[in-house]
Amino acid sequence: MKRINSIDLLRGLVMIIMALDHVRDLLHTSSITRQPTDLSTTTPLLFFTRWITHLCAPTFVFLSGASAYLSMERRKDRKATGKFLLIRGLWLVALEFTLINFGIFFDIHFRIFVFDVIAAIGVGFIILSLLLRCPARVIAIIGLAIIFFHALTPLTPFFVPGAFPFGDRLFVMGYPPIPWLGIMLLGFASGRLFGIDTARQKFLKIGAASIALFVILRFVNIYGDPFPWTHRKSGLFTFLSFINLTKYPPSLDFCLLFLGIMFLILSAVQGIQNKWTAALCVYGKVPLFYFLIHWYIIHPLVFVMIFLQGFKTSDMRFGFNFGRPQIGSGLPLWGVYLVWIGLVAVMYPLCKWYGRYKATHRDNSWLRFL
Repeated sequence: MKRINSIDLLRGLVMIIMALDHVRDLLHTSSITRQPTDLSTTTPLLFFTRWITHLCAPTFVFLSGASAYLSMERRKDRKATGKFLLIRGLWLVALEFTLINFGIFFDIHFRIFVFDVIAAIGVGFIILSLLLRCPARVIAIIGLAIIFFHALTPLTPFFVPGAFPFGDRLFVMGYPPIPWLGIMLLGFASGRLFGIDTARQKFLKIGAASIALFVILRFVNIYGDPFPWTHRKSGLFTFLSFINLTKYPPSLDFCLLFLGIMFLILSAVQGIQNKWTAALCVYGKVPLFYFLIHWYIIHPLVFVMIFLQGFKTSDMRFGFNFGRPQIGSGLPLWGVYLVWIGLVAVMYPLCKWYGRYKATHRDNSWLRFL
């Protein structure tokens, strides 16, 4: 089975968007003191700069599940697929707590361990490897049940975020694995849709139905998100409140809206091939490579920024400050966008090189893990 172009295309698109959020996280003036979705302090542009990146994580996780299904179909061997997913899952968890955590914080003492999206995907792969004997329909039901009802579960680290000190270190559960598992299982069960002739129509109907259900649930304002929307100082900010959804963990409304948007994009890009889609696929064919490398480009820029702004090594604070001083450092939002554009441009030749390297070294099994 050949690669599905729409998967690489969509994955490339959300990887580009993702980089914007990470540049903002590390470099924006207010990123370490205020939340960009706090409607009492944010601006519409800052809000949407953060909001649009909410598309990334659910799309990554969903497509990870879909890719697992397509890999199983290509292998025609559930046992081999299960073994691969188990090993890859363990590898992703290990990678999260080593190279990725260091790339985020640049703290050689590793005083903070964050269970983030890569670890969540890793745990999802491990659990999925144990569920492969189940029919796709059963896996879909499990996934949908998690998405619709995980908000009713007990407050445990596998379901909700939390911070847990141990000694002089801190473990942060940023992406509780069970809610994200629901999205991965749904992606796995949807994998067969990518190979059918009516994929465009199916994706369009699913996306439209998902967004319609989101609008109904959000308007009723009783169940779907732990934070109801409210009337604000203007119609625009009331709308921002309506679409300001909980990502940690992903609420039902969050999943319906952003997976709905994802399905609409999938419908729109089916069968489209031109120079722009080809460029997006360059990023989308090597997602883990991109994710790992881009941190090691962004974070040194933090140090360049603070030294150019007149700070000294003694001013640097690591941990959740990423090496930035307590106050006074950072770029305005237009500067964040400029750095983001430069980062995406730099990543293009790197991803193209690595994609070619993988394609010409298919005999190297370890390359499948990066």
